[in-house]
Amino acid sequence: MAISSRENWLRTVEFRYPEWIPCYVGLAPILFKLYRQDLERLILEHPLLFPDYTPGHQDYDCMPPAYHLGEYYRDNWGCVWHNIQEGLEGQVVGHPLADWRALDTWRPPDPQHYLERGEVDWEEMRIYMAEQASRGKLRNGSGERLFDRLYALRGFENLMLDFAEEPPELTRLIDILTAHELELIQLWLGIGVDAISFHTDIGTQRGLMISPGSFRTYIKPMFTTLFQTCRQAGVHVSLSSDGRLLDIVDDLLECGVSVHDPQLRANSLEGIKQAYRGRLCINLDLDRQGFPFMTPAEMREQVHMVVDTLALPEGGLMVLAQFYGADIPLANIAACMEAMEDFCY
Repeated sequence: MAISSRENWLRTVEFRYPEWIPCYVGLAPILFKLYRQDLERLILEHPLLFPDYTPGHQDYDCMPPAYHLGEYYRDNWGCVWHNIQEGLEGQVVGHPLADWRALDTWRPPDPQHYLERGEVDWEEMRIYMAEQASRGKLRNGSGERLFDRLYALRGFENLMLDFAEEPPELTRLIDILTAHELELIQLWLGIGVDAISFHTDIGTQRGLMISPGSFRTYIKPMFTTLFQTCRQAGVHVSLSSDGRLLDIVDDLLECGVSVHDPQLRANSLEGIKQAYRGRLCINLDLDRQGFPFMTPAEMREQVHMVVDTLALPEGGLMVLAQFYGADIPLANIAACMEAMEDFCY
């Protein structure tokens, strides 16, 4: 490539005429356990998508925390995860703030030393980011979870009732989360990054989990504080949220989001075109719910259709394929990878 992947990413997000459409493939640990050498061979056949993959180092049976069948795992926020499907992430079943009375003594982890899972050495992270820059790679920090952190801490039903009943503890918890995130952001800014990614699943397939009004009252101020802190420091904001978010795309722009990953099935191709195209960089999340049931030809056509509908010469489009189920045929993964290289490069 004539330019680095970092420069091409920045051009895409900033609508400055990238040379190719950035595209990414996510592979759940269950797929390595299922397909083993066959999946590794497929990865090696697509160096444009996996430029840094080192053959022979993949432990097909290794599972990160919360990915082991039957496991109960307590993260550094005090949330207990339980797994019922080996190789896929479990879900939170133990909520440390299920009772508001616990808020008086509960504390979030110290971001100087801990991430959600495990410890962090910021000097090692600084060295890593410098290496990324020297290789022309994007320096991307993690702001971790936002809205989904709230329902992990409170429990989903409790949190939905909170937005209806509006207890003062809800505002207090959001303020605690905001302060924690601001400290984490400052740590990333201190070592030098190009972007910070945040995770905030807030949508269902029909709309937001809460009303747009509640979002603007409670969540948007937090987003604005965090995201504008990044943007004012010259750092982009990458926001990941599943579900239908079409009602708040204007709000995301106002908060300072640089790139968002709308899901194709939940938002529809036409909905994404109308709400995002030319305004907010799209990291288009292909129809992962359809992956197990599509033919290889349909997988290829989906990528073609997305690029044909959403791509602009000036940029603003990335393509994301997240393969998370054990029921996804290897042929479909291969077809999607081939289509990405054919239509995005």
